[in-house]
Amino acid sequence: MKTRSLTLLMAAAMTVSAVGCSSNNTSTNSTAGSTAAATGDKKILSVQIGPNPETMDPALNSALDAGNMILESFECLLTNDKDGNAAPGAAESWEVSEDGKTYTFKLRDGLKWSDGTPLTSEDFVYSWQRVCDPNVAAPYAETVLSMVEGYDEAIAGDITKLNVEAPDEKTFIVHLSNACPYFESLAAFATLSPVQKATVEKNGDAWATAAETYVSNGPFHVTEWVPNSYILMEKNPNYWNAENIKIDGIKFNLIEDANAAYNAYNAGEIAFIKDVPTEEIASLEGRDDFFVAPMIGTYYISLNTEKEPYTNPDVRRALSLAIDREYLANTLMQGTYSPAGNFVGPGWMDTDGTEFYKNSNGGESFFKPTADIEAAKAALEAAGYPNGEGLPVLTYSTNDSGYHKAVAEYLQQAWKEIGVNLDVEIVEWASFTPMRRNGDFEIARNGWVGDYTDPSNILTLLYSTNGNNDGKYNNPEYDAQLDLASTTLDPKERSAALHKAEEILIEDAGCIPVAYYNDFWLQNTNVVDGIWHSAYGYWHFEDAELVG
Repeated sequence: MKTRSLTLLMAAAMTVSAVGCSSNNTSTNSTAGSTAAATGDKKILSVQIGPNPETMDPALNSALDAGNMILESFECLLTNDKDGNAAPGAAESWEVSEDGKTYTFKLRDGLKWSDGTPLTSEDFVYSWQRVCDPNVAAPYAETVLSMVEGYDEAIAGDITKLNVEAPDEKTFIVHLSNACPYFESLAAFATLSPVQKATVEKNGDAWATAAETYVSNGPFHVTEWVPNSYILMEKNPNYWNAENIKIDGIKFNLIEDANAAYNAYNAGEIAFIKDVPTEEIASLEGRDDFFVAPMIGTYYISLNTEKEPYTNPDVRRALSLAIDREYLANTLMQGTYSPAGNFVGPGWMDTDGTEFYKNSNGGESFFKPTADIEAAKAALEAAGYPNGEGLPVLTYSTNDSGYHKAVAEYLQQAWKEIGVNLDVEIVEWASFTPMRRNGDFEIARNGWVGDYTDPSNILTLLYSTNGNNDGKYNNPEYDAQLDLASTTLDPKERSAALHKAEEILIEDAGCIPVAYYNDFWLQNTNVVDGIWHSAYGYWHFEDAELVG
């Protein structure tokens, strides 16, 4: 989410810590919004993973911070286990037809919504078809449902054409137009969470903005929501596995300023924080509460290909060639990221089970680790702007979190070397992702953390009609390769098509890969245990236990 957003990027420095208390200790006073006042016997885990979310509607979200909160409040048909494999979720079992085109899910007995009403297979029919509703405009619709029969008709307006059915209250059947080797991962992806029809239809978009209407089906449910302050989730007594949830709740502190988050962590007020000031990273190395873990994702730059001069691939190529990725990742980002040699980096798997990037470009990286100033100048001259002459001042948009501002300032210097002048626009996080998605930018920081390990997950970001294609990149040859990859049953042909698509993207400079992600955080293990981190950029709190 993953943008994603999910694009959606994790801040360069992240901390995790949890503070809460047993019956004889202090805990979160949810009414006052404090993180340290007594609340009787409740064991509340207090965390920070981001500021105000853009949206908490599973169908609309594409950011990691909100995705992490949705992960704790909703449960899909399937879930991902600690090894990244599909595991039972709301469905206790599932079967796949021999041709790989029909999936039959059997729901658990007695499933309920957080308000105590029954949850049935019809809720999944409603929710999946809703993702295709053009009036909803779910950014992930094409990614998660384009392989289902009737998708084209559904996205055009008749959502009932999406071929999913509920022959009885416990059975949910999905008919695919072609086999999809990673469909189980999609069945575990938050966009396809069930949402309650009655609540959504009664409250419209506002259903996902207040505790009173935020009905869910996961381990926790929202009981308090104070914008700019916190979202409190308490254990959902109607969750099928509630007896195995060890904490009574999670308080998500909505903090955007890294210094404020870090200070709260050091004061013992918050035990899990995602964001720390970048200047503190060096001092954290070697500390017992500082953790680093790999994640699947790429920090990249979007260029609005519908606006001049970014319609010219030579301009885009020149900007890419002028970047010293080695310096950015290992010096400016202090080694917390890795320099990107490709768009599809480590962790994405090829059809033969090997890592995709190792088979790309003849086994060589597409990008040199350091800047190629002469090649960048040549590309700019080929575009008709020798030494930048005639080129207007460009504008780079980013949010001020982690290393994002520092990267922007570096780009000002690097592009100045080839005659390009750059202005930097800092945008508040809540406004940044919708601005980018709407194309209201020239150049923008972007990034993607994988929702599953198939490389199509990141490559389809730049498909012409994809809802997460912020730069509006459009290349029929690129689309054709991804179309082939989505329909062929031959693993070798599929692999070749995906690799060819990446080659086209890089040659066309449809976006500018910069670095590969790692997650790092602070976790007070004297206070909390059981939190685990996935390669998809999420922390799982449902197994947490307060031990301090």
